[in-house]
Amino acid sequence: MSDLTRATRYGVLRGDIEHEIEIKRSRFICYLSRVESQTEAREFVELIRAEHRLARHHCTAFVIGADRMIQRSNDDGEPSGTAGLPMLEALTLFTRPQEPTPDLSDTIAVVVRYFGGVLLGAGGLVRAYSDSVSQALALAKFYTRQRMRLFSLAAPHAEAGRWENELRSSGIEVLGTDYETHNASIRLAVTDAEETISLLEQRIASLTQGTAALTDSGVSWVDVSR
Repeated sequence: MSDLTRATRYGVLRGDIEHEIEIKRSRFICYLSRVESQTEAREFVELIRAEHRLARHHCTAFVIGADRMIQRSNDDGEPSGTAGLPMLEALTLFTRPQEPTPDLSDTIAVVVRYFGGVLLGAGGLVRAYSDSVSQALALAKFYTRQRMRLFSLAAPHAEAGRWENELRSSGIEVLGTDYETHNASIRLAVTDAEETISLLEQRIASLTQGTAALTDSGVSWVDVSR
């Protein structure tokens, strides 16, 4: 993603989810996956279609981008507005645990329907497709994808492990450590804000007794657990 100027954080899936419900003998199988472009979304839909060639409907909805500006849905033969739109609303209105507002993005839902011979009516279809996605989301786990300022910290081999542990204990996001010939390079990420960066610089000065300095590696999106 290239737009780093607007939203600073949003929710993404940690992994794919598959969940099935049955309503009046019709099977609704919901697949959730993380996608970062419309091309990836279309490729995922084709994978599910290939797996369920005999299903009557493969309805879809996805939301993409930090600002959730890309939103699409498809009823795939169901009556207009009874499948794709309820699925999209289930995605865009979903609130992750301990988050104040809906923020899920980079997510596609595909609901495969095997018709059971009993018509559900428009209202029944809306509930079925919405519930299918909502129940799948309830099973999912999430990362927070956050706009972060990246840094590297050169560390002596003998100190790298201790420095890394102390930085993690301080709540700083440690992305990993690369061991090179003469030293180690600890990769760090903090919220892209002046006060946060200043606190990191103070922490590094204290930790290294002023013997090491940070190298700014720019801004990027990073998945964090919190």
